[in-house]
Amino acid sequence: MRTQILMIVALMSILPATGQQMSLPLRANANPNLSNALNGLPVQKIGRDDLLALTVYDEPELTRTVRVDSEGDLRLPMLKKAIHAAGLFPSELEEAISSVLVEQNVLVDPIVTVSVVEYRSRPIIVVGAVKNPITFQATGTVTLLDALSQAQGLTENAGSEILVYRLTADEKQQSAIRRIPVLNLLRGEDPTLNLQLEGGEEIRVPEAGRIFVVGNVKKPGAYYITDGSKSSLMKALALSEGLDTFSGNRAYIYRLAADGSGRNEIRLELKKILQRKSPDVALEANDILYIPDATGLRTTIKVLETTLGVSGSLGAAALYSYH
Repeated sequence: MRTQILMIVALMSILPATGQQMSLPLRANANPNLSNALNGLPVQKIGRDDLLALTVYDEPELTRTVRVDSEGDLRLPMLKKAIHAAGLFPSELEEAISSVLVEQNVLVDPIVTVSVVEYRSRPIIVVGAVKNPITFQATGTVTLLDALSQAQGLTENAGSEILVYRLTADEKQQSAIRRIPVLNLLRGEDPTLNLQLEGGEEIRVPEAGRIFVVGNVKKPGAYYITDGSKSSLMKALALSEGLDTFSGNRAYIYRLAADGSGRNEIRLELKKILQRKSPDVALEANDILYIPDATGLRTTIKVLETTLGVSGSLGAAALYSYH
């Protein structure tokens, strides 16, 4: 019993001191990770347009929510000059505000707490051949696969590469970081392809190139080249389920000219290619493969382009032949 009484007395002597310590406000920088943790946001450097919660103990005039301006500055009442906040951690900004309040004789010993309410300075943009193009903020660790997941993944017509751009120092121009092969990224064979994003990036997923197969085939249409490899006449015929009834001896490729002036016509000896007497012919993105029927009557390139909804009329004297 004597031992229990002594323990109770000891606890009663400790509790007042403990209560006094807990009633004191947190000093600036006591825990640089605490302020953002309370808001559920990771501790990151402050940037332009971020929304901050500023608390100055026992100073309601200075306790407020304020947004960093487009120059990266923070403007507070009773302070003659703005405080540059962009590039600082919340704990560093607490020190900066405290120092300015003392230097300008506003407060003697200010206790300042800064937390980030909303990040707007780290946008990641995902556009192109994704299911849900999106812009979101990079809070915490964000990888390229995370960004694609935010956009609900790639569409079926996504190309073989992903282009990643980042704003340059002046934030007015973009520079390419990497060209990422889609298959290698998804397979996870090279972890370095899953880039860590910091905000300010634009992820572009181009559509795969298309070839157009028209004329005397069973299933005319546009076909995407999604595996990164080039297509060919034989592959195109397989995609379009082969020739329909009888066909003539020739086929034609209409290919966009390098200078954009129109399309060049490439004549193919179709019968020889099918009989393996001539090599298969490679097709490029936006090629129109046209196979006339056995009568030899041909549809004009103008009609073909109008039907397909593509452009680039045939240029004069643009005729090539494969034998």
